Amino acid sequence: MKIAIISDIHGNMDALESVLKDIKLENCEKIFCLGDIAMAGPEPSKTISKIKELTTSKDFYIIQGNTDKMLSVFSFKTQNDILKVNEVMASAYLNDSEILSSEEKDFLKNLPEKKEITLFGIKILLVHGSPRKNNENIYPNMKIEEIEEIIKGTDADIIFCGHTHMPCGYQTNTNQTVVNVGSIGRPFSESPKSCYAIMDINEENSTFEIKHKFVEYDVEKAAKKIEARNFLGADKLAKMLLKATSRYPE
Repeated sequence: MKIAIISDIHGNMDALESVLKDIKLENCEKIFCLGDIAMAGPEPSKTISKIKELTTSKDFYIIQGNTDKMLSVFSFKTQNDILKVNEVMASAYLNDSEILSSEEKDFLKNLPEKKEITLFGIKILLVHGSPRKNNENIYPNMKIEEIEEIIKGTDADIIFCGHTHMPCGYQTNTNQTVVNVGSIGRPFSESPKSCYAIMDINEENSTFEIKHKFVEYDVEKAAKKIEARNFLGADKLAKMLLKATSRYPE
């Protein structure tokens, strides 16, 4: 069985559509989505609508990302907290909150924070940031002791996460696999390709392989769409889609 694991779409419908086509070509039977569906992207409402459509399938599993939780209920405190990190993201948060409907916000609000799934005896844990916090970073090139501390207390064979937009993977001394699947909608990379992960399970002996897959999409089209939203810093987010040299727009 092949499973696609996607994360951090951030309202990028062009990227999502290209990845879904690739998932179909890969013959994946299930999709796990790790959240951050809409915020600070070209088409937040359209993206939520597509994800809602996908949730009607029993083979689509989804959890809530940290920005999904923020968008579900607007508050000036949250906006000020974001402003301390990045002015552009605070502006996007305000604009997204104004254009999303109450039904769309309720959809984001009611997503589970994490999900446990067992397939062929393999325990899988879906989180957005980490098992501890939805906004905790799991980056490439961390010390294995740091990873083991972050996942301490979990018994999953595999932990899938996103949040940092940077794909990576770890094998711990406790024989647990931790995989950051990267980002579909705003990859933190100089190469503007969507990234997701594919898990291939051998059903006979419950072994598995996991790989990252990079997918091209019409990034110029997506960049023009977000720039046209015309909130403060939308042009900077558009440039990030073309070439991300930092995690947040500068």
